[in-house]
Amino acid sequence: MSGWNYNLTHFVTSAPDIRHLPADIGIEVAFAGRSNAGKSSALNTLTNQKSLARTSKTPGRTQLINLFQVTEGYRLVDLPGYGYAEVPEEMKLKWQRSLAEYLQMRQCLKGLVVLMDIRHPLKDLDRQMIEWAVQSGIQVLVLLTKADKLASGARKAQLNLVREAAKGFVGDVQVEAFSSLKKLGVDKLRLKLDSWFSEIPPATEETLPEA
Repeated sequence: MSGWNYNLTHFVTSAPDIRHLPADIGIEVAFAGRSNAGKSSALNTLTNQKSLARTSKTPGRTQLINLFQVTEGYRLVDLPGYGYAEVPEEMKLKWQRSLAEYLQMRQCLKGLVVLMDIRHPLKDLDRQMIEWAVQSGIQVLVLLTKADKLASGARKAQLNLVREAAKGFVGDVQVEAFSSLKKLGVDKLRLKLDSWFSEIPPATEETLPEA
């Protein structure tokens, strides 16, 4: 059983950049991925809510940083989808700046979940996201989404390939197969979130009495 009730997660706010986010306290875990990686579906599956995060038929619609509160001081963050070909170049660059800024400057960010289609993993922007996180000392959970699209043997082979490739990032990078449709890997996601949320928030550490 998960120590946190993700079913109670609710929407808090949307922001165009980190200057419009709530105070940088507590613990945040961010979800990032290409616009068609199944990010919204994963958030909805995690929380057992059909429309917590909007799933769009047109990838690239999530242009804002969306915050969801699990409980007071603990938040899930849906970052703008990236890498969709039909979005104007200027907008792509703006999103990338906003993503990089969030990853490098948000002090309460404890972990990053990077979602990739299991059939097309580790594209350039996926690698860049992981590299940004590793350089910032942030732990990463890679979810290979749409795992139901592959037969069991092919799924396992692809999982092993990406796990091997992830060693090259020389950081804390865990890789798991995931399917919103079949609920595959949801338990692994919850366990990872539990471990991140169970750490002491940065703002709290400063107020603890000395031993």
